[in-house]
Amino acid sequence: MRDLPARFIAVALALTLSGCGTFARPEPLAVRAIDASVERVADPRIRPGDQVRVTELVELFTHRLARDGSGAMLALSGGGANGAFGAGVLVGWTETGARPRFDIVTGISTGALAAPFAFLGSDWDDELREAYTGGGADGLLSARALAGLVRPSLFSSAPLRKLVEENVTPELLRQIAAEHAKGRRLLVVTTNLDTQESVVWDMGQLATQGDEQALQLFREVLIASASIPGVFPPVMIAGLQGDQIVEEMHADGGINLPFLGVPENMLAGSPRIPGADHASIYVLINGQTGRTSSVVRGSLPAILTRTYESMSKATTRTHLAANAAFAARNGVTFRVASIPMETEASSLNFDHDSMVRVFELGRSRAAAGQAWVSPSEELAAEPAGIGPAPQAAAPSN
Repeated sequence: MRDLPARFIAVALALTLSGCGTFARPEPLAVRAIDASVERVADPRIRPGDQVRVTELVELFTHRLARDGSGAMLALSGGGANGAFGAGVLVGWTETGARPRFDIVTGISTGALAAPFAFLGSDWDDELREAYTGGGADGLLSARALAGLVRPSLFSSAPLRKLVEENVTPELLRQIAAEHAKGRRLLVVTTNLDTQESVVWDMGQLATQGDEQALQLFREVLIASASIPGVFPPVMIAGLQGDQIVEEMHADGGINLPFLGVPENMLAGSPRIPGADHASIYVLINGQTGRTSSVVRGSLPAILTRTYESMSKATTRTHLAANAAFAARNGVTFRVASIPMETEASSLNFDHDSMVRVFELGRSRAAAGQAWVSPSEELAAEPAGIGPAPQAAAPSN
């Protein structure tokens, strides 16, 4: 993945300049001191330590996968500009007439930005296409967006915020709330950097609130999920901890998870789900999962970058294998789509022409029925590149 050196350098530079780019964190505010002014609403957050909400999440997945024996789930991964590939796959899938109506849609990072459109279905394909190929993402990493040394990131979030605000409208939330009322669920993940936890947000529950506050928080969650640390600043979101209201620091949902599939406590040894043998799980990877073989230069940046790339791919492949094992145990159909290894694709290349090219790659593969493969096909691919080192010739007698 040719973008990884750039991504690594951006994060490393941000760490180097961290002393210049800090901002003050407010002190926690006691709830009892502001009870009269706080509007009590249901918290859309599902934290790992909240056993009640986690149990509800497991029950949701169990029920929806077993629904009439035809439940369908879509998980959208992170991948920056490569999110255009996933958008293209969804549009091309519509063209085949075989795209399911998903019971559960989850999104992380760029997948979080696409998830609301994917959740609402093919009627929103034009909006999805425009979000990724309309040129709005062109300036995300432009010189004009450089944040300078007084901020906690290399780039300002203003262009990302503008893109989200243009696409996340009151009408979008009304439609999501209507589908939520039917039992379908839209889930987005952020990473709480203060607690190092992956936080799952029930975006349909948030949309159901239906006011300006809900619209603003909906946008903030999407921005946070797509905020690569060091590249874009984290997003501060108010949260309740005990009897105190605190500002939590939320960032890229992909820090801990490559995608949100089946909840973790369902993966290892959970009872088989009756009636799930006709359900389907689709994982759309906005990137590449295969290993590559190449000669690594003996420089510190090259070694660290290659290390990061190996860790990232290994994490994705491990999560795919775990979810595939759950699917096999329950008779659930499991399919994966990702960018072919022979394609050059950069998660940090937001150039308009490049994003259109990646979008069309996804669209054409899906329209031709080539996008989705089994997990065994996805995970068994041989490393691409220079291949194994030549063997030394055996000494002659």
